[in-house]
Amino acid sequence: MAKRLRTLDKSADILRFSSDGWQARYDKSFTKENIVRLADALGHVWSDEQPGATVIVGFDTRAQSSEYARLVAQVIAAHGLEVRVSDRFCPTPAVGFACATSDDAVGGIIITATELSCEYNGIVVRDYNGGPVSRGFLDVVEHQIPLKPTEARGNYQTINLMTPYLETLLSEVDVETITSSRLRVVVDPMYGAASGYVAELLRAAGCSVQEIHAGPQDDFGGIHPQPADPWADECSSVVQETGADLGVLFDGDGDRAAIVDGSGHLLTPHEFVPLVIKHLAAFRGEKGRVISTITCSARISRQAERLGLESVSVPVGFARIYNEIEAGDVLLAAEEYGGMCFPHHLHERDGLLAALYIVEMVAKSEKSIAELIAEDTLELGRMRYMRRGVRLDAAATQAFRNILPGLNPADVAGYEPVSVSHADGLRLQFADNSWVLIRPSRMDALVRVYAEASTEAQRDKLLDAACEIVRREA
Repeated sequence: MAKRLRTLDKSADILRFSSDGWQARYDKSFTKENIVRLADALGHVWSDEQPGATVIVGFDTRAQSSEYARLVAQVIAAHGLEVRVSDRFCPTPAVGFACATSDDAVGGIIITATELSCEYNGIVVRDYNGGPVSRGFLDVVEHQIPLKPTEARGNYQTINLMTPYLETLLSEVDVETITSSRLRVVVDPMYGAASGYVAELLRAAGCSVQEIHAGPQDDFGGIHPQPADPWADECSSVVQETGADLGVLFDGDGDRAAIVDGSGHLLTPHEFVPLVIKHLAAFRGEKGRVISTITCSARISRQAERLGLESVSVPVGFARIYNEIEAGDVLLAAEEYGGMCFPHHLHERDGLLAALYIVEMVAKSEKSIAELIAEDTLELGRMRYMRRGVRLDAAATQAFRNILPGLNPADVAGYEPVSVSHADGLRLQFADNSWVLIRPSRMDALVRVYAEASTEAQRDKLLDAACEIVRREA
């Protein structure tokens, strides 16, 4: 790869990628200059990899996202790449789908900060197949970020990404069965990039739809575009008030969904994911491995095993999940926040398809969400999951990271572990299938502690004891 000379400029921000992108506040680092610097580096790396290839660019509903998408497109096009920009705001999976179905795409970019509040925006990067780019790729890009923004600009095309993506989503489900069920659904895109699109899909499938919090709205109406409490409260209320069968919610860029049942109860990811597994395997007759991170509920692996599917647990990070997807034969992959990937469709999370599958499940089963969850509880057992965070200073957090590989407590809250893993933190499994995980954050001065048990009391005892271990050893 050609090296680029840098001129010393102490005023330039140091830009670093998280797992698949870069996010920053508008009033701090998310500036036109930094956007140009990042786009220039991406264009440089991609043009070296595949000269003249296509790059897909999309954007969410945040303030100035469309403007920044066009700027990114111009900078990347200056490297001799063919750049195609969405003609309207779009969910992240739509950009991934466009990359995966293009004959010559080298990658994609979405201007989004996913579920972060309106003060943030960012740049998410996708690979040629719509999946995440590797850490190695991001490291190369970081080393190519110039200290000063380029003035070079090129031309781009504007295209319709949404129609082929939406048509494909609708073809994934049994429209006739959904139509005959005459379901009433509340759709809450949380002013994000799923606005309008999910309501359109469900109406096309014969559902009666009420959409709330439809964007774009620059400040997200004062809510965080995160499908979790308390931001999901209004959707829950509208479902109850209107007598709807269910509600579906989406994060800011549409790669993650959540479900509200007819009583207004917001399903946890640990209820939602097993339902989708059951639907794919039992109702649709599909096969394949189920991949989940070690921070996910045991209900996921139990559901897979109950249905005769191989279950694989991997360290945290979608890149680890992606390695399993690349190995093949994966039916579904999930992370702890409920993001689900269906590799036959796309090598990344797609909240829109996950929601459609749940609507199809309700229609096919002729049962309510609450009834389906009750069945799962009988079949899988009652499990209660929770996560806590222990705040430390930076030095103490690093010290704890250093000692963790050698930490092997004989018991936690009086429970003796039957298995111990240091694969990603410290995970202790107990004879009654309860477990606890201690895992330092890679980015923050924070140690996360997870536990799951059949009762809240046992779970909380494990959490309390594990948090005390962190404080004692740090």
